[in-house]
Amino acid sequence: MPESLLPLDRLMATLRTRAAERPEGSYTTKLMNGGAEAIGRKIREEAEELIEAADEPDEAGRQHAIYEAGDLIYHAMVLMAWRGIELDEVAAELARREGTSGLVEKASRPAKKDSDNADS
Repeated sequence: MPESLLPLDRLMATLRTRAAERPEGSYTTKLMNGGAEAIGRKIREEAEELIEAADEPDEAGRQHAIYEAGDLIYHAMVLMAWRGIELDEVAAELARREGTSGLVEKASRPAKKDSDNADS
């Protein structure tokens, strides 16, 4: 694993532990106890904040976007740990898609119910 990705690996290990032990007083435990709804609410919030920060000018805006990207990735990883999904599994899925057009990949997905047909 590249050294630059080691913090993500360490974070995932911590999140797996939190998912298994659910220590009192932990923000991660609070999120996990709220399930997909609570974690998803935070993911949506952090995604909006990242989008807003990305539109800010200059280096300060870039730095703010980096900060918000970290928050979004953290909350996505909380959801992954809660669901028992490993980073390696996500990496394998991305590798599977490598070299495939995003439009082709999207078209190959199973059809969703009408209420779920939002662009992704």
